[in-house]
Amino acid sequence: MSSPIIDHLLTRKSPPIAELAEPGPTDAEIGTMLAAATRVPDHGRLAPWRFILYRGDARQNIGELLAALAEEREGPLTEARREQERTRFSRAPLVIGVVSAPKPNPKIPQWEMLLSGGMAAMNLIHAAHALGYGANMITNWYSDTAKGREILGLAPEERVVGFVHIGRHSGDVAERPRPDPAALLSEYRGPWRENS
Repeated sequence: MSSPIIDHLLTRKSPPIAELAEPGPTDAEIGTMLAAATRVPDHGRLAPWRFILYRGDARQNIGELLAALAEEREGPLTEARREQERTRFSRAPLVIGVVSAPKPNPKIPQWEMLLSGGMAAMNLIHAAHALGYGANMITNWYSDTAKGREILGLAPEERVVGFVHIGRHSGDVAERPRPDPAALLSEYRGPWRENS
């Protein structure tokens, strides 16, 4: 049985961020992508995630702040290293930050909320591809530092799910090895036991 959705899921690839070009998505397309992103399992209907748009001049401003933070952490940077940080958010026309924004709830664990955010990010990527864009998600070193998250607009209790870089992509993306699904599958045979 053939289905365009299954065909997409079985062939989706992440193009290199440096190959994502203008024009970026329109506001209407971004709205469509975000609507798709929110249609994920969300125990308790908490919406424990949010999205941040990084576009226009903000991308260069972030790059300068990240370069300064990298220098604070590493010492003087080479020009190549400085340029690497300056261009973190300006390689693609649009970056959408998917942010885990957990809500206090006595019945729903934080890890479920984080997983819901991961599903929102994946739906966002699928929606970008469905609209004819390439999309690639990364986190990087600044996601793991309080100052980095502050620069990127996150509150202290929030964490980065991923930064989805979006733009036009022409050409093909090389296939990479994928795991064998059969090697990851087992039939349930009772409680887990070592060497079972």
